[in-house]
Amino acid sequence: MKFAEHLSAHITPEWRKQYINYEEMKSLIYAAVEQIPCDDVDPDHLSRYFAKFDEQFFHYCDKELAKINTFYSEKLAEATRKSANLKSELSEVTNDPNSFPKKGILKNRNVSARKIQDLKLAFSEFYLSLILLQNYQNLNFTGFRKILKKHDKLLSVDFGAKWRITHVENCHFYTNKYIDKIIAETEATFTNELEGGDRQRAMKRLRVPPLGEQQSPWITFKVGLFSGAFIILLASIMLSVLFHYEGKDDWRIACRLYRGTFLLIEFMFLWGVNIYGWRSSGVNHVLIFELDPRNHLSEQHVIELAAVFGVIWSLSVLCFLYSSQLNIPQYINPLILLLLMVAYFLNPTKTFRYEARFWALRVVGRVLLAPMFYVGFADFWMADQLNSLVTAFTDLQYFICFYATTDSWSSASNANYCVEKFIPIRAVVACLPAWFRFAQCLRRYRDTKEVFPHFANAAKYSTSFFVVIFTSLYHMHSTDYKSATENPFLYFWITASLISSCYAYTWDIKLDWGLFDSKAGDNKFLREEVVYSSNWFYYFAIVEDLILRFGWVLSISLIEMSYIHADIMVTILAPLEVFRRFIWNYFRLENEHLNNCGKFRAVRDISVAPIDCSDQIIILRMMDEVDGVTNRHKKRCVKTKKNPRLTLDGESTDDNMDN
Repeated sequence: MKFAEHLSAHITPEWRKQYINYEEMKSLIYAAVEQIPCDDVDPDHLSRYFAKFDEQFFHYCDKELAKINTFYSEKLAEATRKSANLKSELSEVTNDPNSFPKKGILKNRNVSARKIQDLKLAFSEFYLSLILLQNYQNLNFTGFRKILKKHDKLLSVDFGAKWRITHVENCHFYTNKYIDKIIAETEATFTNELEGGDRQRAMKRLRVPPLGEQQSPWITFKVGLFSGAFIILLASIMLSVLFHYEGKDDWRIACRLYRGTFLLIEFMFLWGVNIYGWRSSGVNHVLIFELDPRNHLSEQHVIELAAVFGVIWSLSVLCFLYSSQLNIPQYINPLILLLLMVAYFLNPTKTFRYEARFWALRVVGRVLLAPMFYVGFADFWMADQLNSLVTAFTDLQYFICFYATTDSWSSASNANYCVEKFIPIRAVVACLPAWFRFAQCLRRYRDTKEVFPHFANAAKYSTSFFVVIFTSLYHMHSTDYKSATENPFLYFWITASLISSCYAYTWDIKLDWGLFDSKAGDNKFLREEVVYSSNWFYYFAIVEDLILRFGWVLSISLIEMSYIHADIMVTILAPLEVFRRFIWNYFRLENEHLNNCGKFRAVRDISVAPIDCSDQIIILRMMDEVDGVTNRHKKRCVKTKKNPRLTLDGESTDDNMDN
């Protein structure tokens, strides 16, 4: 692998601007080689040309080295303070500071299990930050070694090697090995004080996941197998509906019973694609969602789960269509499908991705109980996803009503009974997702005392209440008027929808995505710097979000003019809304990632004591520095660990990692 690719794929995303600018330095060297004067030029002129280039090149190297030295020193000082704070917290918990080096905390019966778990989590996250800093040290030294070797080879000189020995090998970021001492001390403290001297168990807990880890071939195989099976079964369903199914029951019943579960499966599949996009572009979703960096689902795990449920969903639909041939009650199939999905997620045993399932359940629980809990990023992100699954909520109401009122498992009639007779209940159910976000915004205001953006965001979600109310009133009074145009609630509905869509679209573009920045520069209509590789992704998203935000205009037009059935239109628009949210997720996470990059936070900041005021001062000072902090990034990057090594005589200078 070329070192440039290795560097791009293994740097810590939040620190990317603080690494050696290897690509730029390589470009300078190649440009100098291409612009060398012709061979018949006077040797003195050629010498002056190379001398001038070397002056410029090594001046650039000096700037890069100073940047790296400064950043490394700041992060090392921060790690030193954090180490002292954690040791102090651990010592205080033992209630006997003098016996701290000898007495393990596990032997102290006065210490709660929750306190021990908090300390373990704080130490494990701190250890991860130390490894990242060590990787930063090693990777930058390797970068200087590689680029200076390339300089010497292409220009047939040895100035690069001399400059490396004089400057790089004597600079603070390379000669200071205190980070190794802190790592060793952290391992020893964690082993002796928090794991009772069991080093194997301690290192398993402190384990840093392999950076750039490849997926298991078995997982890849299962993803392909179940995804392929799902596609084939979907085709079978379409052919069966078109050429075979002769059911006497209203098709709308089956559509409403199966549509909600399909939307959940689509959401899971697209979430897996989201994770792939974030990871490959260097957006640190693990940190943003505050997942365990040592144990979380990859995109393949999520897509595999979606594909498995997709196969089960397809088989259930086929059993529904061929129930008479199979001699099974037709309407037992959707019920079994939903029960299987619920049983999977509520399974209390530590099987089937237990940690991931219960992380999701905890987040959903906090969403449902808003505003009773503090709102983190994962909480309001999940609530936003639910706002794109309103159809699944109303279909759940229909599902419950249908099975509560049906008197036969084999046939059904009056498809609209659970709709027309329960319009107020459906309205309340449809308002629930917007209420969750509305309540979260109020809670965020309570915790931060910031009127903007939290009150303004709450107002945005409150407009959804009026849309649902006027929609419900329109349908409740539809029989009172000869035509839809005579119903005054139609115009209230359109007005409320127009205000809500304009408000939400503006918020998407300006606040959630941070686009149309006045300092966008070359990224016209976007922002100063972007993560994803092409600006056209952003332009597509801007147009796509506008079209789908106003999809209700097409829906009302076609339905009221009797060109298409309402349930068909909902069945088309509901998956498209999930797709709109899928696109929204990319740019919402990107914006959050860029803002976090400005704080250089590469791991979760977990502590069992309040933050030290000196840490706040240092962070503020770092954020005020011209070259110290940036919250905009252009290229993708992830984290790695690489051991430095010196250049040996006769060593190749090719830009490969295996040299």
